[in-house]
Amino acid sequence: MILLRKGKEKDLIVIQEIAKITWGSTYSGILSQKQIDYMLEKMYNQGVLMEQLLAGYDFLIAEIEAKDVAFASYSRLGDREDAYKLHKLYVLPEAHGMGVGKLLINEVLDKVKEAGGKSLELNVLRANKSVEFYKKAGFIIKETVSLDVGNGFLMEDYVMEKTI
Repeated sequence: MILLRKGKEKDLIVIQEIAKITWGSTYSGILSQKQIDYMLEKMYNQGVLMEQLLAGYDFLIAEIEAKDVAFASYSRLGDREDAYKLHKLYVLPEAHGMGVGKLLINEVLDKVKEAGGKSLELNVLRANKSVEFYKKAGFIIKETVSLDVGNGFLMEDYVMEKTI
């Protein structure tokens, strides 16, 4: 059985560990190791994750048989009351195909709807196979962007959106 819990400060280490493992397997054929290392440090250091918690980002942790296997984070999109952004959703490779990602995305959609949200937006690397996962969950490609993330690196993303 998959259990979900709200992520707290004590879960930041788990979030970092899951990110490190999943980024390696997800992006090793798409991004250079230098860019993966850079992005992990930029997005998943303790300070950044703590700032996100304090800024109102919600984190959800998924566990199977008392092992943390996935997480998601989301927040309001800017100052808009009705739009939200899914910032992160990563599932350990060993838990792929078990419905963890689907459970997390559905829980985020439910929480956003409960909060009065009308849409959920996300960025996903164009070459990431999870684009298909999001399409199956009802997201559509809203736009194509190339984001300068610093240190000479680009993230070539789709911005995807689902109306709730």
